[in-house]
Amino acid sequence: MSEDRRNSTMPRRERAVIGAVRLPSQRRWQIEESLEELAGLVEAAGGSVVERVVQERKAPSPALYFGKGKIDEIGQAAHARDANLFVSDDRLSPSQERNISEALGIKVVDRTALILDIFAQRARSSEGKLQVELAQLTYLLPRLVGQWRHLERLGGGIGTRGPGETQLESDRRVIRNRVMKISGELERVQIHRRLQRAGRRRMGAPVVALVGYTNAGKTTLLNRLAGVHLTAADRLFVTLDPAARLVEPAGHQAFILTDTVGFIRKLPHELVAAFRATLEELQDADLLLHVVDASHPAIDEHMRAVDELLGELQVADRPTLLAFNKMDRVEGDLGARHGGVPISATTGSGIEELLKAIDGALPATVAVTLRIPHADGTALALCYELGRVLARADEPDAVRLEVELPARLRGRLAPYIVGESAASAGMLD
Repeated sequence: MSEDRRNSTMPRRERAVIGAVRLPSQRRWQIEESLEELAGLVEAAGGSVVERVVQERKAPSPALYFGKGKIDEIGQAAHARDANLFVSDDRLSPSQERNISEALGIKVVDRTALILDIFAQRARSSEGKLQVELAQLTYLLPRLVGQWRHLERLGGGIGTRGPGETQLESDRRVIRNRVMKISGELERVQIHRRLQRAGRRRMGAPVVALVGYTNAGKTTLLNRLAGVHLTAADRLFVTLDPAARLVEPAGHQAFILTDTVGFIRKLPHELVAAFRATLEELQDADLLLHVVDASHPAIDEHMRAVDELLGELQVADRPTLLAFNKMDRVEGDLGARHGGVPISATTGSGIEELLKAIDGALPATVAVTLRIPHADGTALALCYELGRVLARADEPDAVRLEVELPARLRGRLAPYIVGESAASAGMLD
């Protein structure tokens, strides 16, 4: 087959016009950075950006989000550039999406739909695919009515009543049933993940969770610290499935390092909800390691977006350590300015300093011998859930344990302590 023939059978790459509304409270550079990121998302989804449009308004238009004149301008630009897609940087309501699409005569999506599409392309595990499908269905449900607007154009009345409404309700019912089924499956995933976390706790090693903006280099850092080779690339949303690896660095405290999905500005609420089983990993972490791309011009905006999402996930109060990654690409000491550790996960620069900082940030542990009466089952459960049991001996009226525990539990279990290692006693002085 000739190359021309082969190319003619390949799907045409979508050509997109992207646009945003700038409100009085927003600075121009903020809109420009957001549009630059949106362009990267379009590229990540397999499209190309041929035009960018910004409109300054006091408030979005209820019907079109943009003004009517600006929509006409977007239509002209799309025609001139042979574009077949318009992407709004802000979330559109179902009616706004329909109205803009009808006015332009091309497909219209917003940032939320675009991110969901990228996640759908990148999901590999069955769990990841379920989470993405749940988010997409939740997003699609209120938009179903738009699929049946062709019936309204017939004028309503005789011949148009019944079937359309029946089909619409049927589609809604199918989607709701599928949402319920996926939600049930993800609940089982949550239970399985809790068991996995309990198993990691029984190992006794503290848990460090990687968080950060997408493409900050979290997976590259995990590979560097744990000596593994998980897929990492310089593109958005490479990691959708969580990973956990034991890190045992020479001369430093061992810990379990977990990697999770990257964050982004305006991360769809549907994704946050669907990936809650995955993001629960953060709630169980002893330390959050916030990895920042030090080479990115929007570094402060990225850090702020991550902090906001951590607050939404109710883990903003967790102990957090900043790691400024990709320092091989920049000059200056960002760590000194922000109180973090400058590193390069690619070259290995700063990794020893990072490990020392992790040592200092992790909670202290004590090694004790306990004699717990059978009557205090709660104390026994604490040892297994939050500590690492090294040895056990069952006696007629009590259980004798040698256990490593978080230092904060020493007071709760003090009445049962019958022995303590010299190292632990020194730590507590």
